[in-house]
Amino acid sequence: MTTTITVIRGDGIGPEIMDATLGVLDALGCGFEYDHQRAGLAAQDTDGTLLPQATLESIERNHVVLKGPLTTPIGGGFRSLNVELRKRFDLYANVRPAISFPGTRSRYDNIDLITVRENTEGAYLAEDALTTADGNRAESKMIATRAGCERVVRYAFELARKAGRRKVTAVHKANILKDVSGLFLEVARGIAADYDDIEFNDMIVDNCAMQLVMNPERFDVMVTTNLFGDIISDLCAGLVGGLGLAPGANIGDRAAMFEAVHGSAPDIAGQGIANPCALLLGAAQMLDHLDMNDRAVRLRAAIRETISAADRVTPDLGGTGTTRSFSEALIERLAD
Repeated sequence: MTTTITVIRGDGIGPEIMDATLGVLDALGCGFEYDHQRAGLAAQDTDGTLLPQATLESIERNHVVLKGPLTTPIGGGFRSLNVELRKRFDLYANVRPAISFPGTRSRYDNIDLITVRENTEGAYLAEDALTTADGNRAESKMIATRAGCERVVRYAFELARKAGRRKVTAVHKANILKDVSGLFLEVARGIAADYDDIEFNDMIVDNCAMQLVMNPERFDVMVTTNLFGDIISDLCAGLVGGLGLAPGANIGDRAAMFEAVHGSAPDIAGQGIANPCALLLGAAQMLDHLDMNDRAVRLRAAIRETISAADRVTPDLGGTGTTRSFSEALIERLAD
């Protein structure tokens, strides 16, 4: 049976890394049909809006999105297109793996972590946000609900169990934010009791950040609230060489969106040197989501072998290759 996915090529380097990624997916024999839609600056130029109705309808219809990086222009309208898409489709779990690849410029060679970040509540909800007329005071609410905490924590435990992971750490600031972060911790401890096959602990976020740098082997799956998850997941990306190797999945009950978490990099757009790894690894997450696990394993193995061999890799990975040459190296390995 053919699966149709919504494809948003994105802005800046987005079209280049998307073309490379789709070529690799085709070489894997995934049998996808691509429903190409626009968002971001590309949509504003052609449709007069950053997020066309046709794109929203495509996501509703297909339920799965592969998305390149988008640029949100400075000024009015959406605070962030990514935040808007998460909000529209209630994509409540942001899943960010950080995995070491031999041959990359990183301080560690044994990182294998997953951050599960609550995606729809917390500080980023910016409820009742305002700045006073004199510009001397700004405020907004930080909101957590029991239902919101429960679904993301349970998702993290289910993910850990499915992936054969050994431990879940709830990251919080309940010692100071006793209500909002305290509710999250209370819920996490309650849900942990349903998973006696998985070790559970909790850690205050500032200690977590220090321990990730000093002793990353202490962690496996981390689950946390929106703001803390945003920071921790980028810290984890730094442990493995940066955002060029950082994919992200945004999971909801109605839809799922897979992406590279880095920006659109307009400074190198059109030069053909963008590293497509983050989007390729996001595509691997998509394959797992679609129960195409064997293809996800093959894709990750090909990426690992190509980087390790420094075979036609892009300049940020220490090579002299291009986006296209990197994808060609992957396709050749997948054909073996």
